[in-house]
Order: sequence, then structure tokens, then C-alpha cells
Amino acid sequence: MVRLLGPQDRLLTTLEAQYPLVDVHVRGNQVTLDGDADQVDAAYRLVDELITMVRQGQELGPAEVTSSKRILDAGAGSPAEVLSQAILTSRGKSIRPKTLGQKVYVDAIDLNTIVFGIGPAGTGKTYLAMAKAVQALQRKEVERIILTRPAVEAGERLGFLPGTLTDKIDPYLRPLYDALNEMMDPELVPKLLTTGVVEVAPLAYMRGRTLNNSFIVLDEAQNTSPEQMKMFLTRLGFGSKMVVTGDITQVDLPVGASGLQLVTRVLGEIDDIHFARLTSDDVVRHSLVGRIVDAYTKYDAQKQAQQYEREHGRGADGGADAPGGNRAERRAGLGGARGGGAQPRDRFPRRPRPETGGR
Repeated sequence: MVRLLGPQDRLLTTLEAQYPLVDVHVRGNQVTLDGDADQVDAAYRLVDELITMVRQGQELGPAEVTSSKRILDAGAGSPAEVLSQAILTSRGKSIRPKTLGQKVYVDAIDLNTIVFGIGPAGTGKTYLAMAKAVQALQRKEVERIILTRPAVEAGERLGFLPGTLTDKIDPYLRPLYDALNEMMDPELVPKLLTTGVVEVAPLAYMRGRTLNNSFIVLDEAQNTSPEQMKMFLTRLGFGSKMVVTGDITQVDLPVGASGLQLVTRVLGEIDDIHFARLTSDDVVRHSLVGRIVDAYTKYDAQKQAQQYEREHGRGADGGADAPGGNRAERRAGLGGARGGGAQPRDRFPRRPRPETGGR
């Protein structure tokens, strides 16, 4: 019961928020649901699934409660089965998909050679891809893991960083190192990096290579140019698998189009390439992150609508229906109203210039 309700009854509060017309009462090991018949029936199915997940040894959090409700509402099967697939177990911690969108994303990696994981921050795009890479290495399905990302600043200008070349590029690759240390023995990671079994490198280092028997993960792909994306995808060799992750709403490129935005239109119809699109419903960070993503999405939509109105909402005469038209038109109209369009100073005769003495 303690694991079902969570610390400080946090999961109970989440359950009540999902079904506002249901009163949940807990006494001992008994849970009583009272209220609207339809919502009580739905809440009963959810509680039953959560009990099954607890008995399977799965740790529950608010994300699992909300995701289980969405799975039941969508009729996508049993949450206890959908969310019970553990990709990797490291130091007593199981890494598994926590939402239906993440489950579809993970399954797509198993079934396709190239998978694009596109979605907002906090949806587990990179984390799950790296978990699948480590799983493939442990199962000896691949011989090495290659992790790469473009070295693009998020709006800052870092200038000439001190240190060696490795010191300069490490800040860009630090998130990948952190994830590796979480999923593998931290003492083993340096050895794998030294022997080349695991390689973490900037995207520019991929040019001219053919990557065979490898699991390749490209992170922050929204910051690649179309040329870089083409270069990266054509590195694919035999026995390899690629996962490309990115958030097309957070492009940090100073100029030019994002290669991730273009590739969805170019490769959308090719077999063995899958585009997994995650949404704010798949955010597994703090609950505020999902609401922040939705707020920015709404703001961007309004901004695009306003821009469309400015560009296409004018009359057929190019804006002449606006009061007075542009500045030149208003001047011309003012002159015409004063009679003949003559300027006021043209009514006075000009003074002759003085003699300049031949100069």
C-alpha cells in the first residue's frame, strides 16, 4: 500500500487529479472509490493496473499514473504490460519506457535500421536511445557504440576555449558522458573509451568514415545543417543501426535551415526509416516541463498566425486600403489635397546664386 500511494500520498493525489468526480478513501489496505459511475469504473481499472505494476516490482511515480491513464483511455492495452519492458538494469535501477509514446519509440528502434526521435525536452529521446545502444552492446549485437552531436552553442559565444582539443569539445559532449556513467559501471567506461568500443565525438569527425557493426546515436540533430545530416546518414555501414534525436523547436543554428526539419520531408516515404514523434504527454521530467512545452507551443502558434496575418491579410492593392497607405502615398495625397501636388516652397521664386569669381 505504501508503494501504491507513494511518499506523502503523492500518487493518491495524482489519481484524484485524473478523476475529479471521484472521492478516494484509503483505510488500512482497502481503497474505496465513490462518485460518478463512469469515472469510478475508469479509476478502478487504473488502480487495478497500478497494483499489478507494484506486484511486478516496478517503481511508480506520477508519470506512471498519468501514462497508465492515457494508455487505458486510448485502448492501447494493459499499462502493466506496456510499461513493464525493462531495457536495461544498472546498479539496481531499471530503465524502461514510461509512456505510450516512449514505448512506440523503443519498439521502432528494434524494428528499423534508422529511427528519428523528434520531440520536446524531457521526453527521453536520447536517454532511451543510449539505453538501447548499451543493451545492443551487451547482447553482442554490435561491436561498438558511437555517440555524436554537433558542436553548436545554445546562443552563447564561447570563443577560444583553453586546453587541448579534447578539453574544447568535452563541454558539448558532457550530457552523453553523464548518461553513459548512469547506464554502465563508471570504472568500465574509461576503458571502453580508451579501446574505442565506445566513442564520443563531434559530428564533424564523422566525415569520410564508414560505420560498420555499430550503434550510432546522433544527439541534438536540430542543430545540423542539411549537408551535415546527409553526410551523417550516408556513414551507415553493414550491421549498424542509427538513432537520430532532436527537438525542432530549439534550433540554435545562427543561419540556415535545420537538417532535421528537412529530412522529415526528404526521407518520409523510405522503408526501414521510422519517425517517432514524441509530445508533451511523453515528458517524464518535472510536471512543469510539460506545461512549459505546451505554453511555448501555443505561443509559437499564435506568433505564426500573426505573421501570416501581416503577410497575407492585406488587400489586393498591396495595403492601399490602410489609412493613407504608406508614407510616400500619404505625402502625395496631402500634396494633391492642397492643389496640384505642388510643394509649399515651390510657390516662391528662387534667389539667384552669387558670382563665385570663376571658381
